Amino acid sequence: MAIPEGIAPTEAHVPFDMADAATALIDATGTVVGWTTAAERLLGYPAPEVLKRPGTMLLAAPEDAAKAVSIAEQCGEQGGWGGLLEVRHQSGHRLAVGLRVSPVTGLGGGTCWLISAIDVATIPTWAVSGSLLQAFLTRSPIGMAVLSPDLRYVWMNDTLERYGGVPRGERLGRRMADSLPGLDTEALEGKMREVLETGVPVIDYEYRGWTMAEPYQEHAYSTSFLPPRHADGTPVGVCYMGHRRHSTAGRARERLALLSEASEHIGSTLDVMRTAQELAEFAVPRLADFVTVDLLDSVLRGEEPSTQRTRFLPQFRRAGQASIHEGCPESIAAPGDAVAISPASPFACSFLEGEAILDPELDASLGAWTGDDPARTQKVREFGMRSLMVVPICARGTILGVASFVRTRHPDPFEPDDLVLAEELVSRAALCVDNARRYSREHTAALALQRSLLPHALSGGQALEVASRYLPTDARNGVGGDWFDVIPLSGARVALVVGDVVGHGITAAATMGRLRTAVHTLADMDLPPEELLAHLDDLVIRLTEEESAQEGVGAAVLGATCLYAVYDPVTRRCTMARAGHPTPAVVDPGGAVSYPPLPAGPPLGLGSLPFESAELELPTGSLIALFTDGLIETCDQDIDVGLARLSNALAQPGLPLEELCSTVVDTLLTRPQSDDVALLLARTNALGTGHVVSWDLPSDPAVVANARSLALHQLAEWGLEELVMTTELIVSELVTNAIRHGTGPIRLRLIRHDVLICEVADTSSTSPRLRHARTTDEGGRGLFLVAQMTRRWGTRYTEGGKLIWAEQDLPDAA
Repeated sequence: MAIPEGIAPTEAHVPFDMADAATALIDATGTVVGWTTAAERLLGYPAPEVLKRPGTMLLAAPEDAAKAVSIAEQCGEQGGWGGLLEVRHQSGHRLAVGLRVSPVTGLGGGTCWLISAIDVATIPTWAVSGSLLQAFLTRSPIGMAVLSPDLRYVWMNDTLERYGGVPRGERLGRRMADSLPGLDTEALEGKMREVLETGVPVIDYEYRGWTMAEPYQEHAYSTSFLPPRHADGTPVGVCYMGHRRHSTAGRARERLALLSEASEHIGSTLDVMRTAQELAEFAVPRLADFVTVDLLDSVLRGEEPSTQRTRFLPQFRRAGQASIHEGCPESIAAPGDAVAISPASPFACSFLEGEAILDPELDASLGAWTGDDPARTQKVREFGMRSLMVVPICARGTILGVASFVRTRHPDPFEPDDLVLAEELVSRAALCVDNARRYSREHTAALALQRSLLPHALSGGQALEVASRYLPTDARNGVGGDWFDVIPLSGARVALVVGDVVGHGITAAATMGRLRTAVHTLADMDLPPEELLAHLDDLVIRLTEEESAQEGVGAAVLGATCLYAVYDPVTRRCTMARAGHPTPAVVDPGGAVSYPPLPAGPPLGLGSLPFESAELELPTGSLIALFTDGLIETCDQDIDVGLARLSNALAQPGLPLEELCSTVVDTLLTRPQSDDVALLLARTNALGTGHVVSWDLPSDPAVVANARSLALHQLAEWGLEELVMTTELIVSELVTNAIRHGTGPIRLRLIRHDVLICEVADTSSTSPRLRHARTTDEGGRGLFLVAQMTRRWGTRYTEGGKLIWAEQDLPDAA
C-alpha cells in the first residue's frame, strides 16, 4: 500500500489525502462561525447563508439533531469522532458524507468543533474508517510490506514480522538480505527490480526457504509484487504481499520437491554407511531435529539379511545420525557402534512388525521408548525430545534396519503427513542402502577371490630381491583383473610375471586366476618366454571360443595382456617377452632409468602375430619394474607423461624396495583410481664362482667315475658332506644317461643356491622319462631312484640340446 507524498507514515494517519475536505467551524452554542470554499462546493451554500446560523440547518432531517448532540458528547469524552452522516445540500437532496469532528479551543477559552467532510460517493475509501483500515492492513493473515525504490523496508504488517522472526525495528530501513539469510534474497530483489523497471506486477512467485522464526524448517512461499507510482508515473517503491503455502496441493508440491531433492543427495556412493549418513543429514532440519539410522550388523558386513520374521532382535549398529546441534550430543552411540534396543521400545516394534510408528507426544510413552537405559532417558530429558517417528528400512521385502526422527526445538509435533513423507524418504534410501550392501558383498567377494588368487608371499631366493603392491580400483568400478607373480625355475632362475585382464568384478578376478594357473603350469615346463606366451595365447583363444555365449566372460579373456621375464643369476641375463603389455622399466645400479626396446606382441587371444623375446645383461644391483597400465595411464594425461613420472620416482638407487614401492605409488596415484594397479619391483643379485662350478666331459662311459670324483671334491669344499652319497648317485645316473642316449660333449654343473642343483647337458633333444622297471629288467631304475632322492627334477631344452637337472635340499647347518 502506497503512502501519499508529503505525509509521514504514522499510526494516526488515515490512508487518504484530506487536502480537499470540506471544513466548517462550529462554536460551543452550535453556531457556524467558519466556512471554507470546499464546504461551499460540497453543500452548495455560500458563506453568508450559513455563517452565524445553527449548524443543525445542515442536517438531513430534524431528528438528526439528537445524533449531533451525541456526537458532541463523544468528542468531549474521546477527543474526537469519525464516521458517516447524512447532510442536506442547498438544492434539497441528501448527501452521505464522511465526517471527522475534532474539538478546538477558541480564543476565549471556549470549545469549538472543527468538522471535516468528504463525499463518500467520490472517495469510497472513506467508507472504511481509518482505524478499521489500519487494523485490516496490520493484522491481515497475508504478510505485507512496502519497500523504497532502493529496496529498503519502510513499512510492514504484523504477519510479515511474525513470518520473518525479526523485530520490525531491526528490519525497517534495511535490505532483505540483512534479516532473511535463509531465503534467496538475490532472486527476490531481482523480481522487485523487474517490477520497478517495467511497472508490471509479478503475481504468485513461488520459492522455498527458511526464516529466523523457524531456522530449522523450510517452507514454501507465494508472493506477489506490486508497483505503486506517483501521479507523474515515478515509482513510489514496491509493495509485496506473501503467504506460506498450507493447502493440500501446496503440501503435495512441497513433498514432491523434497523427494526430488532427496534423490540427488541420498545414494551418491555405493557405501552403506555413507548412504545411511546421507539420509540422516538430508532429514535434518527439513523434517526433524535429530535423526538416527540403525542397520543390522549383517547388512554392514554386506551379508544377506534373514527374510524370516522372528521375535528376537538381531544386533544393530549405528550407521548414520544428524542433529541441529553440532556433534549430535543427543546420541548415545557413535557411527559404527553397537546399539542396544529395548524389546518393548517403538524401535523394536517397528522392526519386528515392519510398520512405521508415529508418537506425537512422547511424555506418555517415554518409559517404553527408553527402556531401562538411564543414559537414553537422560538424553531425552536434557534435549526435550517431544515427538517421535520410527520407520523400518525395508527394501525388496527385507527389513535392513530402523530410522528414527525426533523433534526437540521444532514447536509442532509430527503429523500423519510427516510420517508419510518420512516413509517415502526412507523407502528411497532403503533401495540405495540395499544396492550398496549388494555391491559391498560382490566387491568383497571379488576382492577376496582376487587376493586368494594372487601370491601371498613373494620370494626371488638368492637371485632377486622383490617387493610388490596391488591396489584395487575405486568403489565405483570395483575389483579388476591385474595380477603379478614370482615363479622359481630350475637352475636358480626366477620368472617375473605381470598381467591385466579386461573388465572388473568377479568375472575378471576368476579369469585372472585361470591365466595365472596356466602361466604356472607352462613355467614348470621351462619354456622360453616367447613360447610360453604363444601357448598362453592358444589357451585364451580356446577359452574365448568356449565361453563366447557367456556375456562378459569371453570379453574378459580376450584382450588380456601379459609380460613374462626370466632372470638367470648365473649369467646375469634377463629374457623378456610381452603380449600387449607396457614395457618394463630397468634401472641400472647408478639410478639411470630406461625402457628396453622389447618387441611388442599382440594382446592374448588375437593369434595374429608371433611373440618375440629380447635378452638383456643386467649388472648386479639392477632394478626391474613391472607394472600394469593403471599406474601410468589416466584419462587426462598422455602415457609418456606417466612414464616420465615413473622414471623420476624409480631413480633412487639406494632406497629399500618396500619404501621404493610406496614412493612410486604415492607419486603416481595422486587422484582416485580408474583402474587396478599392480606393481612388481625386483633387484638383481648374481651367483659368483663360489656358488657355481661346471666341467665339460667327453661322451665316454669311462668319464662317469671322474664326474663323480669331481662332484664329491666340490661338495667337500662347500661343506656338504651329508649330500655326498645322494649326489654321487645322481651324478652317476645323469651322466650315464647323457652318454647312453645323447650325443656330443657333456657338461656337468653344480649350483649351490637355496638348494643344491645338479645339471647335466648334452646335445640330444630326446627327453628322458621315468619308468618303473620290471623284475627281469637289468636297467630302467636310474631316474626312478633320482626322483626318490631329490626334491624335484626335470628337463629343460636349450639351443644346442637339452639339460636334465635335479635339486636337493641343503642340510640345516648349511
